[in-house]
Amino acid sequence: MLNKPDAPVDKREAVVIKKYANRRLYNTETSTYVTLEDLAAMVRSDRDFVVYDAKSGDDLTHSVLTQIIVEQENRQGGQTLLPVPFLRQLIRFYDDSIGRMVPGYLQFSLENLVKEQEKIREQFATAFSNPAAAFEVYQDQARKNMQMFEQALSMWSPFTGKRGEMGPKPEAKAGEANEISELKAQLANMQQKIDKLSQGS
Repeated sequence: MLNKPDAPVDKREAVVIKKYANRRLYNTETSTYVTLEDLAAMVRSDRDFVVYDAKSGDDLTHSVLTQIIVEQENRQGGQTLLPVPFLRQLIRFYDDSIGRMVPGYLQFSLENLVKEQEKIREQFATAFSNPAAAFEVYQDQARKNMQMFEQALSMWSPFTGKRGEMGPKPEAKAGEANEISELKAQLANMQQKIDKLSQGS
């Protein structure tokens, strides 16, 4: 369950975690060794951290966060957030040209989910006894995410005509127009894959 956003507080500097060759994790703030579960608790409490290799200094934050997710998904009796069809599709995206857009789309969707979580909880409370209605809530949220993501992409575009209408500026290059067309095609392809993924869930 998503945590309700707390009142704004001063952003604290991220805690530095050092990972040693024996795979032990050392919290430099508390001068203690910690586990992946301890780091998961830090994430839930909105305490940022970065993980560095104690010897080489390489940034290992991404791999450690991924390990935390794997551990959370494998907890016996625990809640899993990543359904099998989603995992299969995610793997396929690694060799897909649209893959470069997936991180931005997933982050955008999660941020929007956090903003709308109270409204979504209310919708699920009323739709809990009706699986079809609950599925429609999922679908509606996915459609909204895609629409907002498309709007965000259009804001990056250098193609702005009169009165905010989309259209190429005189100085726009043909290559830029092709790139925008490609992005639109990729978005349409992504929407089809999301719909197919939802049907397979």
